[in-house]
Amino acid sequence: MAAQNKPVLVLNGPNLNMLGKRQPEIYGRETLADVEAACRAEAARLGLGVDFFQSNHEGALVDRIQQARDANSAIIINAGAYTHTSVAILDALNAAELPVIEVHLSNIHRREPFRHHSYVSQAALGMIAGLGSQGYLFALQALARRLADAPQ
Repeated sequence: MAAQNKPVLVLNGPNLNMLGKRQPEIYGRETLADVEAACRAEAARLGLGVDFFQSNHEGALVDRIQQARDANSAIIINAGAYTHTSVAILDALNAAELPVIEVHLSNIHRREPFRHHSYVSQAALGMIAGLGSQGYLFALQALARRLADAPQ
């Protein structure tokens, strides 16, 4: 199956299941289900499929990234706190050999110093931070363009 025909994996890490409840002044009032619905609508508009996955467990995220190597065309990842700590997620992203865009709802560079470093960025084409859930939609748009330009 050509990469363009495989869905984009939208991967969310720990505590993102608490969107809308946890620190809405930082993360907003939208739920993860709202983010998923917006991503599905934007992906359909762009002619893309999307797989959506969230876990609070590092190993489950690594397993899903490994599956993406064959099942998906690209990865959008908000690794949550694992962004700043997980070499395992970085290694899995590198092994997947897929285009990756990192997304953060808040601007991690305006927050605590420990949040300024991202292991995920070392595997990512780019990072979108601080634009709330709209960052996921921008990531889908960027990947749609990249996949359309990819050799068949």
